[in-house]
Amino acid sequence: MAAARIPSPTRPVGSATRGTTNPNRLRRMDRWIAAQHHRSLLRAPAPVAVDLGYGAAPWTAVELLHRLRTAAPRVSVVGIEIDPARVAAAKPYERDGLVFAHGGFEVPLPPGTGPRPALIRAANVLRQYDEDEVAAVWRRLCDRLAPGGLLVEGTCDEIGRRHVWVALTPAGPATVTFAARLGSLDRPSDLAERLPKALIHRNVPGEPVHAFLRDFDRAWAAAAPYAALSARQRWVRACASLRADWPLTDGPRRWRQGEVTVRWDALAPRGR
Repeated sequence: MAAARIPSPTRPVGSATRGTTNPNRLRRMDRWIAAQHHRSLLRAPAPVAVDLGYGAAPWTAVELLHRLRTAAPRVSVVGIEIDPARVAAAKPYERDGLVFAHGGFEVPLPPGTGPRPALIRAANVLRQYDEDEVAAVWRRLCDRLAPGGLLVEGTCDEIGRRHVWVALTPAGPATVTFAARLGSLDRPSDLAERLPKALIHRNVPGEPVHAFLRDFDRAWAAAAPYAALSARQRWVRACASLRADWPLTDGPRRWRQGEVTVRWDALAPRGR
């Protein structure tokens, strides 16, 4: 991270976000995590998930606990915020399996919750940072993960209709997922405005993410006849066509949810 953002050792690492939050804003990300990561959560004897930078209200942490417990009943959630006032406001919402703590990218876990989290979710946290700061933050967060853990970092709109996130393991970035309420899209490249900080400035000719969105738009246009059936059927058809040229890691079951996931190395910025 840049020197200006490194506080003294006694202070949390990072900067406060705007705090914007809404109920159900992160439902698409939560749904994907529960479907794709539940096996590793089930294997852990006492898995801990972190909602990092949950914002001015604790809704996303409360919802994360509920959604993950449908797939992994033993999971607990720690909501972490760098703003002490937000932590104090969230304390009345604590319950069995849900606590709130003051901290930042160092990801402090309260006593009794275990040394390392199995999951860190950081949604709409890095938008305010510079692109060249992202890799250091990713490394710092991945270093806090338990073996087999997952970091999910991304961005969505205010009510969760459009969302793009990167999934990382302790070894580094693995995949990028595009998710949307399909009725809100004119074309897949509408999701470009929600690209994570690592990619949003790379949506220009010559960069892989720009080529991916260009090809996705072309596949979407070619699938226009399926729109008479539904936007979902059009999306599924476009994803099936896209798979011929791009390394997608999922299939129709996830596509029908309005998602598609592609390997990170296919979209990674040039020179990275």
